[in-house]
Amino acid sequence: MEQIKADPAADAKAVFDTAVNGGVAIFRTDVGYAIVGHTEPAIKRIYEAKQRSFSKPCGCFGSLAMFDEIIDIDARAREFVRAVIEDHGLPISIVAPFRSGHPIFQNAAPFVLANATKAGTVDLLMNAGPTHDAIAALALETGKGVFGSSANRSLTGSKYMFGDIEPEVRDAVDLPLDRGPTRYSHPKGLGSTIIDLQTFRPFRIGICFEEIRSIAARSFQIDIPAATIGAT
Repeated sequence: MEQIKADPAADAKAVFDTAVNGGVAIFRTDVGYAIVGHTEPAIKRIYEAKQRSFSKPCGCFGSLAMFDEIIDIDARAREFVRAVIEDHGLPISIVAPFRSGHPIFQNAAPFVLANATKAGTVDLLMNAGPTHDAIAALALETGKGVFGSSANRSLTGSKYMFGDIEPEVRDAVDLPLDRGPTRYSHPKGLGSTIIDLQTFRPFRIGICFEEIRSIAARSFQIDIPAATIGAT
């Protein structure tokens, strides 16, 4: 385990190289520690370590540039995402239809694609810190996506300190990077807020939700309800 001061560019290259060469890595994002891979064995190992159900897809680690290339959504939704990221500097995850012909998806193994997408949509995390953003840039440049989830046992909540990650999750990876506390945290252990861009309903109410909701209402007259999809 490495416990040195973060060098985002170096960390990103190490994580990306580990992933595309078949390994699994843990690294710090602004919204919690993440566990990621690229290949079928790596994604299987992530699900096993987390004890995560395969009914729950993992996410893609991306950027606004990647969003513009791979997401198929209308102009209003695009401007909303751009406002959240560029005008207000907030992290956000979105769920939206994707362009299956893009290299990010064409270069993904069928098993990985099946577990990183659902019903023609993909979950894309954006603006989650310098290391995350540099990984996304490498993924877009090479056409090799980095996929994964929060680094924790399923249903135990996101971890904002490396030492809080369960040993069985830490021990399952090839590259564990301890980079101290995350920028954001959430009292309920949630990660990024996840917004369905087709309905503007939240899949998950998480970090910066109220700020994101306010941007939607103030600038786009979009009412994001304070109840997740499927909530009763």
